[in-house]
Amino acid sequence: MAETYDVVIIGGGPGGYNCAIRAGQLGLKVACIESRGTLGGTCLNVGCIPSKALLHASDLYRAAQEDFAGLGIKTGKLEVDIDQMMAQKNDAVDGLTKGIEFLFKKNKVDYIKGRGKILGPGKVEATLTEGGTQTFETKNIVIATGSEPVGLPGIEIDEERVVTNTGALSLTTIPKRLILIGAGVIGLEMGSVWARLGSEVTVVEYLDRILPGADDEVAKEAQRAFKKQGLTFRLGMKVTGVEKLKSKLKLSMEPAKGGETEVLDADVVIVAVGRRAYTDGLGLENVGVTTDKRGVVQVTDGHFKAADGVWAVGDCIHGPMLAHKAEDDGTAVAELIAGKAGHVDYNLVPSVVYTNPEIAWVGKTEEQLKAAGVEYVKGKFPFMANSRARTNHETTGFVKILADKATDQILGAHMIGTGVGEMIAEICVAMEFGASSEDIARTSHAHPTLSEAVRQAAMGVEGWTMQM
Repeated sequence: MAETYDVVIIGGGPGGYNCAIRAGQLGLKVACIESRGTLGGTCLNVGCIPSKALLHASDLYRAAQEDFAGLGIKTGKLEVDIDQMMAQKNDAVDGLTKGIEFLFKKNKVDYIKGRGKILGPGKVEATLTEGGTQTFETKNIVIATGSEPVGLPGIEIDEERVVTNTGALSLTTIPKRLILIGAGVIGLEMGSVWARLGSEVTVVEYLDRILPGADDEVAKEAQRAFKKQGLTFRLGMKVTGVEKLKSKLKLSMEPAKGGETEVLDADVVIVAVGRRAYTDGLGLENVGVTTDKRGVVQVTDGHFKAADGVWAVGDCIHGPMLAHKAEDDGTAVAELIAGKAGHVDYNLVPSVVYTNPEIAWVGKTEEQLKAAGVEYVKGKFPFMANSRARTNHETTGFVKILADKATDQILGAHMIGTGVGEMIAEICVAMEFGASSEDIARTSHAHPTLSEAVRQAAMGVEGWTMQM
C-alpha cells in the first residue's frame, strides 16, 4: 500500500529542501525525493558553495602574492596545493549536506534517495537508489528539480578538458591556458579562480558586453577590473567548435556579426552559456503540466501553481535562477499549502557575483528605467573616497542608488567593490519597506565602514554627499 503524505517534493536543492523543512515546521507530513545521493542540489554540491570555497582560497593566495608586501607582511615562497584546496572545498560541502539531513530529521521530513516521477494526480513514484520502486499518495506535489547547464552545438562536454561548472570545480591541475565561453556570473567566477592560481584566461562572449542583466556602468567597471587582473576578453564572438587533440584543445570562433574564423589554443575550456530547467522525464504530462522550450514549467496562477495539487519552485519556473530565490519560492509554497500567505517579489531578489571586486545589484537598472520612461535620480559614491576602503587598499568600484524623481522611492541599487555582496541586503530591506533614498541617507552608519558608501550614495541622490 502506498504511503500517504500532505506534500511530496521532487528535488532536494534549495527550493526543495527549504520547502520540506518549512512544511515540516508547519505540521505537514512531508517526503522529499532526491536522486543525487546528497541534499543541497546544484548550489551546495557543484555550484554556489564549492565555488565560494575556491574563490576564497584563491583570493587569499592572490593577496599573499600581490598585497602582503605593501602591508608590511613578508612571506616565503608561496605554492598552491591543489589537492588540499579541493579537499577543503569538499569538506565544506560535506558538512553542509549533512546539516540539511539533520534538519530533515529534526522537522520529521522523510528523505527518499531516488528519482521521482509523477504517475498522476496525487501519485508519485520513486525509483530508489538502492533498487526497486516506492509509490506515494499525496495531497500536494512540488516540482523542485532545479536546472542543468546548457551546451553548445558541436561541442562535446567531457567534464575533464571541456567542462561545465561541475568539472571546473574539480580540476586536478592548474591549466596553463583556459578559455571561458560565456561572460556571465558563473563564467566570471570560475575564470577568476583559475586566473588567480596562474592560468592564462581568455573569455569569449557572444554579446558585446559582459554580465548581461547587470547595470551597464557596473559591467564596464567590472571589465576594467578583470582586465587588470589578467583576463582577456573577446566580445561579440561566436564559438563554432572545439577540436580535441592529444596535447591541447583548439577552439574555433567567428565574429557574431559575421567574419573570418579564428582559432585559439587551450588546455581547458569552460562552457558557461546558461542553464535550463531540469524537468524532462518527470511525468508532467500525467497531470497536464506543460513546459516551454527551456523546460520551464508553465504556472496557472502567475506564480507557483502548475495544476491542481501540483506546484513548482526555483529554477523550474520563471524568475532569476538563483539559490536564494529558490529558497524563498520553496518557503512560500509550503506556507500556501498550509493555508498561510506566501509570496515572493522577484524585483527584490538580489544578484551577486563573488569575484574580487564583488558585484551586486537589486531592482531596476538605469537601462530598464530609461526604456520604461521612468524619471529617476541617481546618487553615486566611489570607494576611493571611503575611509575604510582607503585604509584597506580596496578602493575599486562604487555604489549607485536610483530613486524615483517624484517620490524618492528607491528603484534599484548597483554596486561593485569589496564586500558589496553583504551590503546589498541593506537596500533589499529598504526596498521591501518602500523606503526613500533619504531614509538611508538619514540612517546612522558606523564609521569607518565600507557600508558608509551606501549612505553616501543615498545622500548623493539629493546632492548632499558629506565625505570625500
